[in-house]
Amino acid sequence: MHNEDEYQEEIVLSDDELNELEEEIPLLRGIRAFAEEAVHMPWFANLGRPLDRETKAIARSYLDSLGFPDAEVARITEWEDALDAASGLDFDTAQWEIEESLRAGLADEALEQLSEEGLTIALTHVSAILGKRIGAAVREAAAFADINDEALLDAAAGAAVQSAHNAVLALIADSDADHPFHRKFALFTRGHWPIGLAGMSFNIF
Repeated sequence: MHNEDEYQEEIVLSDDELNELEEEIPLLRGIRAFAEEAVHMPWFANLGRPLDRETKAIARSYLDSLGFPDAEVARITEWEDALDAASGLDFDTAQWEIEESLRAGLADEALEQLSEEGLTIALTHVSAILGKRIGAAVREAAAFADINDEALLDAAAGAAVQSAHNAVLALIADSDADHPFHRKFALFTRGHWPIGLAGMSFNIF
């Protein structure tokens, strides 16, 4: 199974610590707002449900901007199929390689705006705010289907947190709204799990 960075529960910075950092790096104020808004999104609430028109449009924009205009959106409807789709990602690394290249480029751009310490603090804070919420949300969704595959649930939660990190990098770099990382994050925050590309099918649970 292709594993994204698994979420880890971190200690949330105190308001005093954050306020002090905000005086030094005003950009962190926007990152904190991003995380506090994202925590209220319907994480994993629509797994397997039909993809509405806007969700399909976001997925189409993601594929086009990532460089896969011929790929088609494929809805996954069952947890068992999600497991198969997630396990198959090891055999199709093109999407991962492109995303990793984009991530590295955005990280370099972000370090032009923040110090390495500031960027680390920003990403750690996002993990702290979202990690527990995302982990609980995916397990709540799985419980309804009597799914207890911890490796699968950790992969889903880790992918969501990684997507949040990538969206933060795009935010810091002031990327366009149609940047692939903004689009992928939007799919997560609409309650789905964009599992990944397999051949010419972009699997969304």
